[in-house]
Amino acid sequence: MVRETLGQQGWTPARLGSLKGKTYVITGTTAGAGFEASRILLSKGARVVMLNRNADKSAAAINLLTKEFGAGADVSFVLMDLAVLASVREAAAEVLKTVPRIDGLICNAAIAQVPKQVLTVDGFESQLGTNHYGHFVLCGALFNRIEETQGRIVVVASLGYKMGLKTIQFEDMNWDANYHQNRTYCHSKLAQMMFAYELQDRVKAAGKNVEVYVCHPGASRTSLVKTSGNLITRVMFWFMAKLPIAQSAEKGAYPEVMCATENALEQRAIYGPTGRMEMVGPVGKGTLEPYAHDKMVMQKLWERSEKDTGFSWSL
Repeated sequence: MVRETLGQQGWTPARLGSLKGKTYVITGTTAGAGFEASRILLSKGARVVMLNRNADKSAAAINLLTKEFGAGADVSFVLMDLAVLASVREAAAEVLKTVPRIDGLICNAAIAQVPKQVLTVDGFESQLGTNHYGHFVLCGALFNRIEETQGRIVVVASLGYKMGLKTIQFEDMNWDANYHQNRTYCHSKLAQMMFAYELQDRVKAAGKNVEVYVCHPGASRTSLVKTSGNLITRVMFWFMAKLPIAQSAEKGAYPEVMCATENALEQRAIYGPTGRMEMVGPVGKGTLEPYAHDKMVMQKLWERSEKDTGFSWSL
């Protein structure tokens, strides 16, 4: 049904009407897909609230956007470090105080391919702590505000979820025994997906009005690996970005904007490029592996996430 609706060209921003009056909160917007998603949403009149860990880069991003769309562009940022749960809680409190409505929360920020094991200040493996636990608490803290407007939560995953253990390593969540920069990253992205699918089930059971979607950017020329990968990894991704297998960061943003705005999408799905190896090409519904929504593992991860973060959802 989605493919028929979107056509052969897939989803593009041309499908968007006016978004005036709507507000989108996005993590990780100083560059890459997050910045481009902000551009697209602002171009349609939406308000964008950025959640970033770097104030200077946030100010620079806002400067670029106001130059493009004018001083009237409704874009602002709240300082937040996903790797620090206290920072996430503080940022969520600030958003609740200053943002009266949230039509979409886009969980875009991530770190990737951290070369050696690093623990967050809360004691978590850094990729799991940033990509999953940080967003887990943020979504929970903002959930009621999102539900007030029957809004959406969009989790930006990665095709890397297929390259890891294909389950959650509950016996060693910090990867003390077998840390590997790529497999551990894949573990964190699978955790994000499982969180989203379990959230879908809990929202439905509770009769709440929030839609939850999962997407991925495909092979896009973003700054993700520049911020966390080692030299060899950065060089490899720089080379790959020059090949036809990679697309622009703007196109990498299409799936998350689609999931935040398009009607009649399926929730138990993953959206992204549908072309070669689902890395590039028209944006639509992709291939979702069954282990990504293994119910027993999802429930166990949810319980473990509440315990580890000390955050209990009201669902």
